[in-house]
Amino acid sequence: MDLLEDTWAQGVPHEQFALLRREDPVHWHEIPGDDTGFFAVTRHEDIVALSRDPELWSVERGSFFVRDQPDEALGSLALTLIGMDPPKHSRYRRLVNAAFAPRVVRKLTRDIERRAALLADRVAELSREGGGEVEFVAELAARLPLQVICEMVGIPAADEDRIFDWSNRMVGFQDPDFRTTEEDGQQAAAEIYAYCDELAAARQKESRDDVLSALVHGEVDGERLSAHEINMFFVTLCVAGNETTRNLLAGTLLTLVQHPAARAELVAGIDDDALWASATEEFLRWNGSIHNFRRTANRDTEIRGVPVREGQKAVLFYTSANRDEAVFTDPDVLDLRRTPNDHLAFGGGGPHFCLGSGLARTEIKSLVRELLRRYPHVELTGEPRRMRSDFINGIKYLPVRFS
Repeated sequence: MDLLEDTWAQGVPHEQFALLRREDPVHWHEIPGDDTGFFAVTRHEDIVALSRDPELWSVERGSFFVRDQPDEALGSLALTLIGMDPPKHSRYRRLVNAAFAPRVVRKLTRDIERRAALLADRVAELSREGGGEVEFVAELAARLPLQVICEMVGIPAADEDRIFDWSNRMVGFQDPDFRTTEEDGQQAAAEIYAYCDELAAARQKESRDDVLSALVHGEVDGERLSAHEINMFFVTLCVAGNETTRNLLAGTLLTLVQHPAARAELVAGIDDDALWASATEEFLRWNGSIHNFRRTANRDTEIRGVPVREGQKAVLFYTSANRDEAVFTDPDVLDLRRTPNDHLAFGGGGPHFCLGSGLARTEIKSLVRELLRRYPHVELTGEPRRMRSDFINGIKYLPVRFS
């Protein structure tokens, strides 16, 4: 899928998605060099319906990636929350649900705002070091979600950069800037598993008030998790907990550079909580960090009257659903006060709705707000570079000047 991946590196193909929604919303797409294809599902209504029917639409069969995975990889992916079907998914999710509950996120809000303010205070120093330029992704967007998820999981602050490196090499598997070879990605996985094993062994001896301790001492159906199960949980929380929000933050800042009127509106309403709440939802709609997830039919069925055989794939394009004209008025217009805003940035609902949605919302609002409070003007100093990925909607390089 080299051509497909290169397309995404140039930008999100919104015009093609609009064409599909109009003319062929359940489009059969052949995969070059593969003996299977998939149905590209592009309408909001259909994606929600499939997401909320996990008994029919499996995530374990072939995984959540477009391409089928080899057996050894499939076994590991099926031990991640995003790769499990109910009822197993529900039993495992209960182990960590409490750590991401709304009441917990509300308690964390003040600490997140404090961290965001400290990062915003560093902009002047970073700008001096960079000759007036700040590389937003690595220096700012990556920092806040890394700090928060590492503290929640129980990772020492000194090891945050190691998590950052492992995340890039594991998630950026289609981008040569992050992962140069297949072996490099496997090496990154081995390194993070070994690191997790060390921390888990310490929690066996002395439990703490963190997510890793809950995994080490938790039980599913009366049994403790295996070392491999803990590893996969650890990777999912660390990677998803920082990578997705990092990309949402980078996408949001680029959006504000490209829409100066929206930026001015936020600066004028810097203390308007209602505006910031609705604006955050619009940024999520505009910049969802995951382009798609794949599902596989457990039996013969149909989508919008299109026959689907048992075992065939349906790829749910959230990026398309978030611009669906049937749901959003003027979907290609950035509207900071858009209400309602039924975006699918965190999935289409159902059991796999994003565990960290509340955390991501708080981090985006806190960091962007603190930056604009100090620096109402921001401009590009070079060309942004997007991730080469048909799965992750990411910006890997974003050089800016704050003033």
